[in-house]
Amino acid sequence: MSLKSIILFSAILITLNINIASSHHGFAAYTQNSITLKGTVSNFRFVNPHVQIYFDVLNEDNQVEKWQGELTAPNRLSRGGMTKNTFQVGDVIILTGRIPNNGALSLKISTITRETGEVIPTDYILEDL
Repeated sequence: MSLKSIILFSAILITLNINIASSHHGFAAYTQNSITLKGTVSNFRFVNPHVQIYFDVLNEDNQVEKWQGELTAPNRLSRGGMTKNTFQVGDVIILTGRIPNNGALSLKISTITRETGEVIPTDYILEDL
């Protein structure tokens, strides 16, 4: 295989990997509209690659629905002050985010607020570094 062929093949592989990564971090799987839910934390996982909050929501029929919410990576959230102890089982929180197009009880979280009104940072941009 010639050097030119190796370089071309490598460029194609890199391009394919960039497209895969972009689609994984995209929002195409989610609706365009945000919803707000009030729920009780049932589990909080401060783990890679994405922090997850599991929470119970009482629906219109007074039935408990088990929801899952996803945030960004823990190292990014920790820069804004979030830790593995930020949420405890039983905490009541208000979450805003986008639901998936497939109707799953899942939320791409944009904001989290405690019952007290305290807003929990859900993303941290590296502007000041």
